[in-house]
Amino acid sequence: MQKIETYQKSFTTYLEDFAVEKEPKNLYEPVNYILKLGGKRLRPVLTLMAVEIFGGEAKSAMNAALSIEVFHNFSLIHDDIMDDAPLRRGKATVHEKWNLNTGILSGDAMLILAYQLFEGYEPKMFQSLAMLFSKTALEVCEGQQYDIDFETRDDVTIPEYLKMIEYKTAVLVGSAMKMGAIIAKASSEDQDLIYDFGRYLGIAFQLQDDYLDAYGNPETFGKQVGGDILENKKTYLYLKTLELGSQDDASALITLMSNSSISDSEKIKEVKTLFNNSGASQATQNAVKDYTERAFNILESLNISNDKKQLLRSFGEQLMNRRV
Repeated sequence: MQKIETYQKSFTTYLEDFAVEKEPKNLYEPVNYILKLGGKRLRPVLTLMAVEIFGGEAKSAMNAALSIEVFHNFSLIHDDIMDDAPLRRGKATVHEKWNLNTGILSGDAMLILAYQLFEGYEPKMFQSLAMLFSKTALEVCEGQQYDIDFETRDDVTIPEYLKMIEYKTAVLVGSAMKMGAIIAKASSEDQDLIYDFGRYLGIAFQLQDDYLDAYGNPETFGKQVGGDILENKKTYLYLKTLELGSQDDASALITLMSNSSISDSEKIKEVKTLFNNSGASQATQNAVKDYTERAFNILESLNISNDKKQLLRSFGEQLMNRRV
């Protein structure tokens, strides 16, 4: 088992060598552009980590790790189009730098490239990887549609929200780890267990993201703090305030979210006061801990050494305590 930074470094080197130098340039240049914008490379690192946890070699999983990263970035291109977002990781989004049609088509090409990366694996392994990938890709699309639907609904429930973030974010984390287990030829039971470990961590990761969006340090978070509030997103914090707060709290929150005359800074301040007073901020932190603990409980059943279980636990604790 290597350090996370070592996995990141070796994967980034592999990614840089992947550059697609083909014609037409306006199809492939945006692919190379989005892949080289940076990011934590969390998902491919998990694939490489998982293959070594189950006794395989990280280099054998590089193409699967790259497939996960290509798919993730494909989804970001299309998400940015749907959100009409001008920036991604501080740089112009693909549809802004090129145009809308290029963004759609380059994204489509990335989805196909992601599938092609499985072709080097033996037939049985290829089938397992492709089946998992197809299931996950469809669930990510379902999660995105739920997210879009929630924008125009006033009756979103917390179980619905948790299902949305599970599909939109967490299943890809689970799949990244399961792919590593498949390539290492782990047992079916261990493959399913490591998938659930990743899925629970993915839910905790997204809930932590919700929390940091409101309470993170602007210097380390990397995004505008309070962005979800300004975009009137129905996050876990928002839904918990409606559930736990008084009737006055709920009314005040709904009014604030639709108030376009108030300044951005004042809106963020007043909404956060409601999050705090209702207990929603603490409830969100508790939920992060709960889903992290669910992931840790799975470790007991995994057929791996205690040292490797501790490495997975340490990784989960890093995610839970992150501030970026």
